[in-house]
Parts: sequence; C-alpha cells; structure tokens
Amino acid sequence: MLQALSKQAPDPSPATAIEWEKVAYLTLLSRELDHLEETELIPGKQMLYQFSARGHDMAQILLGLQLTGRHDAASGYYRSRPLLLALGVDPAEALGSALGRAGGYSNGRDIGVVFNYPNPHGASALPMSGGVGAQYTPSAGWAQALTYYADQLGRLDYASDIAVVLGGDGSVASNGFWSALTIATTQQLPMLFYIEDNGYGISVPSTTQTPGGNIAANLAGWQGLTLYDGDGTSPPEAAHLIQTAVQHVRERRAPALLRLTVPRLQGHSFQDTQGYKDADTLQKEWQRDPLPKLKAHLVPHVLSESAWQALADRALADVKRARTQAEARPLAEPESVLQHRFHDGDLQKMGGQYPQGYVAPPTTQHAQTGGQRINMVTAIRKTLDHELSINDRVVLLGEDIGPKGGVHAVTLGLQQKHGASRVFDTSLSEEGIIGRSVGMALAGLVPVPEIQFRKYAEPATEQLNDCGTIRWRTHNRFAAPIVVRIPGGFFKCGDPSHSQTNEVAFIHQPGWKVAVPSNAADAVGLLRSALRGNDPVIFFEHRAMLDHSWARRPYPGDDYALPFGQAHRCREGEDITIVTWGAMVPRCEEAAEGYGADILDLRTLMPWDRDAVLASVRKTGRCLIVHEDLGTAGFGAEIAAVVADEAFMALDAPVSRLTMPDVPSPHTPALLDWVVPSVPRIRKKIAELLGF
Repeated sequence: MLQALSKQAPDPSPATAIEWEKVAYLTLLSRELDHLEETELIPGKQMLYQFSARGHDMAQILLGLQLTGRHDAASGYYRSRPLLLALGVDPAEALGSALGRAGGYSNGRDIGVVFNYPNPHGASALPMSGGVGAQYTPSAGWAQALTYYADQLGRLDYASDIAVVLGGDGSVASNGFWSALTIATTQQLPMLFYIEDNGYGISVPSTTQTPGGNIAANLAGWQGLTLYDGDGTSPPEAAHLIQTAVQHVRERRAPALLRLTVPRLQGHSFQDTQGYKDADTLQKEWQRDPLPKLKAHLVPHVLSESAWQALADRALADVKRARTQAEARPLAEPESVLQHRFHDGDLQKMGGQYPQGYVAPPTTQHAQTGGQRINMVTAIRKTLDHELSINDRVVLLGEDIGPKGGVHAVTLGLQQKHGASRVFDTSLSEEGIIGRSVGMALAGLVPVPEIQFRKYAEPATEQLNDCGTIRWRTHNRFAAPIVVRIPGGFFKCGDPSHSQTNEVAFIHQPGWKVAVPSNAADAVGLLRSALRGNDPVIFFEHRAMLDHSWARRPYPGDDYALPFGQAHRCREGEDITIVTWGAMVPRCEEAAEGYGADILDLRTLMPWDRDAVLASVRKTGRCLIVHEDLGTAGFGAEIAAVVADEAFMALDAPVSRLTMPDVPSPHTPALLDWVVPSVPRIRKKIAELLGF
C-alpha cells in the first residue's frame, strides 16, 4: 500500500495529538546548534566535522517523539542529531562529543556526530557507524530480538516495541539496506525504514541510486511491506505519515517504509560548498525549509507570536549554556585510548547478556577423560546443544543450519530439538547474518552466526569491523558479544573460495577474540568460554580437523571451559620450540618424532600466549613457527617479531617460519600437498634449525 498524502492532510486525532510546542522548541534548538557550529566552532577550529541537519530536523523530531516504547530503538547516521534531541539527549552531551571532549558518546574516540544513546528507561539510539548503510541490518536484528523476547520468552513488555532505522536516498543503494529489507519482510519484523530523501548522496543525485529517484515507488510490488510517501517539510503531512507508520509497525508487528522528501539546506558536510547545485536548485530548496512552514502552521493557531519568540529565546539560551558546559569538559587522557578494547572489568551499559543480569554457571579446566572419543563436529554440536538447553538467550543462525544441519553437519538435529525460533536459516547475505547478529546482541541475546566458509565472510567485513569496535568507540556504553563460527582451511582438496584460512585478518580488527582449536576437547572448552563470555569471538573450525582421527577426544564435560590466551604444550623438549595451531598441530607432532621439540598449540590467536612462547624459546634457543596461512604478513610474522624483540639474546638460530607460499589454496591434491606445510617439509626445517 503506497500512501501519498496531500499537504492538506489533517492533524492526528486529539487522542494522539502532537506536542507541537515541543516540536517547535526542539527544531529551534537543533537550528541553533547547527548555527553555532557553522559560524563559530568550525571556523574557530574547535570542531573537525560538522553535518548540518537543516531541512531534516523537523521530521526527525516528529519521529523521535513517537518512540515512546520502553524497548524502542533507533539506528541513525551522521545527520540524525535532531532525533537524539527528541529522545532526550542533553545538548551539552551532543556538543561535548562534537568538540572531542572527555565523556560523551565516545570519550573523543569517534566523530562527534556518530551518536549512541543507551537508555534503560526508554528509547535508545543504537551505536551509529560512519559507514553508509551499516545501520540497517543491526536494526533488523534488534527488531528480531523484540519478537523473540515477546513470543519465545513471554516478555509482554516487548510486545509493542519497535526498531527504527534512518537512512537517506543514497544509502538505499547499499547492500545493508537490501539485506535488512529482506530480513524484515520475510520475517515480518516490527521495523520502520525511515528514508529521508534530500535528492543527493553528497553530490550524486538520487536518480543514480534508484530508478526514478523514489525508493518507495520502486518497492510498490515488494511483498510484506507497507509503504508511505510524502512531504517531510509539511508539518501536518509529516506528522500524520510518521504517526501512521509508527502505529502500523507497533500494532501490526510488521515492517513499513516511510519516505519523506526533505531539502538538505547546507552541504553534505561543512566543507561541502555544493558547487554541483545551480542557483535555482538552491533557491528552491530554501523555499522548502520546514522551519517557516512549522511557524506558519502553529502561529497564531497554536502559539502566539510572543510564545514562538519565547521558544526561540529559550533554545538560544540553552545552546549557550550547553556550549559553556561542553567547553568546561576536559580532553580525554591520551592513555585512556587503550581502555575497553575488550571487556576489562567495567560492565557496558547495554549489549550482551551480562547487563541483563546473566550469571555464568561454574566451569572447570579439568576435562573428563572417560568415554568414547568423538570428532570435532560432534563436540561442537554437543556444546551448542547444552548451551541452548541452559540459556534461553542463545540463538543460532546462518545459511543451511536448520533442517539440513549445516553444510558440515555441525548443527544437525538442533533445530528439531530447540525449534526454528532458536536455530534458524537466513537469507544468503553474510552482511545480513552478521549485522542481524549485532542487533540481537545489542538487545541482550547471544547470537551464534555461522559463515559457511572463511572466504564467505568478506561481504560482512564492515559489520565484523563495526562489531569489534563497538565497545571501544562507544567508550564502553555498548558491546555486541557475538560468537561467529567459521569453517575454513583445506580438506581432502582445496580451492580459492572454500579453503582460505587468513585468520590474521580478524586479529587485525580490534575487539575480536580469535579461537583456532585443533581438537575436539579444545573446541568444547573454547566455544563454551566464548558463549559465556562478554566479547565478540571468531571461532575458527578447521575443515580438515572436523572429522580427523587425531582430533578426536572424549567429551570433556558440560562444565569444561578453557581461558583464551593459554597455549597447550603438546610435547616437552629442550632443543627447539615449535609454535603452531589448527591443522598443523598433528603434522608438527609427527614431524618432531625423535627430536627434543617443545611443541606449543596456541589454541587462540587473540589473545595469544606470548609468555609461554617466550619462556619456551629462552629454554630451547630455537623457534620454528608453522602455519597454513600465507607467509607474507601471516600471524607467524607477529610471533617472529615478538620473539626477535624480546628473546633475541636467547636465540642460537634465526627465528624461522614455514607457511604456505603467497598463493590461494589450489584445488588438485598434488598442488595442495605441495603448498601446505607437510610432515616431511616440517621435519626438514627442524633438522636445518638444529644444525645451524
């Protein structure tokens, strides 16, 4: 249904009347903030970035005042400050963040316009990202969490709350938009897509982003989506459309898209001179300024001229007061930038299960050793099954993980046992899988997304990066502890698309813990720690080890958990240290037969056990690092650098690495066997180092 309402659309009924005086004050407040920044703070070099909301402001405020649900959440972008003001954010907080002062949205770590607002007593603003379109899929995840709490956990206080995502005419061309649209409509989630169409993505016209320049018109045939379209500068029309759209999502528990046309009355950012717009275009945009229209709508029918002026005077005074308070804040201490890369004792305000009161069951590092040896597939499945059974916040999602049980059979039978609301298939979008998981984690669930193969994670790179940095860039206001299961590496054969390892890419993205177990028992212990932890984790499942006979171990027990950053010494020796992980561990053990090798299986690469490696090298005087990933910039280079820096005087031979050459994983077994470190090649390298 496409609703195009005229400019003469009536005001809402008295039962849902708009607080027009509040709308007027907040719009004037937003204008004064923009004016201060553009005329004083930016020219005075007190601010580095500024994105004016002029033209977008009135409609955003109308929207924000409709977000009255206890668990409502909005995800905006860099032009969304008016919405934040409507949600109750103090202008001093907004200015303090824009000025890069201590506290605020990020403690000076992120651009001041990239907001977040954890609000335990009302609508929150989810952590924004500077990436265009990155806000859509986390919003879908929040919406799905609302339905999960209401329908599966019986939390009626979630039953009428909604998720709102703000975007522009440029972002509707992004992968995130289309992925979130698919999620919201196939799952019928309570999610409102609020599209502010100002006609330009920086300088690119909307007709380049969308055929005809109207995303609402183009979606007219999209099933499961109610559409609204109109003028965001007309106070009665914008109010009516916003209220109608929000009410639809609340009452129908179904998605809607609201497109409002608005003018962008300043450049994309302060530095943008808008030279791509001619004078006639600029004049027409200023003629659509919603502020004079708002005044004409209210004065004299709702407010007198003097009352309007009083609101304007109050807004100016409040901005001056906010500036004084913001400038009084100190700059963040430089060394504080190292805080909150991971959970370091202080609990985040929102995100993950711990702020919701979760208490982890007791664990042990002592493994049960009796019983049948099981493969890694079975061990991971048993761990997931147990954690699903004892923690109703845990959910599994990914492509083919439902009835099929995953392409590697890890989740076989879990949907039948725990239901499709807890173990469910997703659309074919890795950005959607990870972004949705982020939103669910922000809402307090424990999502366990599966990416079918390592290389398939590439389309989700932005969401993975954003997820890892949420705690740091919000200064511990938010966190999104998800556990991403990723099979990878060679199997019986290889190929460039399914056999990649490249664990180092995740290690290089701040905020992620990375586990690479080599056997079934370690997989159980590390996965359980991840599921009960408070940080995002990449759990790398090596394809060659999922059913490898060497990797089979007795199930270590339902309470078994291993700490991250603690290597396992597979073999004691005095002559050479061998550092390895994953599928190379059994190869190194076999190759070291007859030698006095100290073999360390790192088990986790972030954090990694530096102390164990350095202590071993100081004992043996020699170090060989063996891994499957490429040599150039592989993680072995980091280990070698640390050993050279901190144990150089103990070395009797150069630090050496044995890795794949810098080529993708080849397909045929003959080529694969030549590039992956083999037992004979490892053994030869050991002999070379011992003979140095």
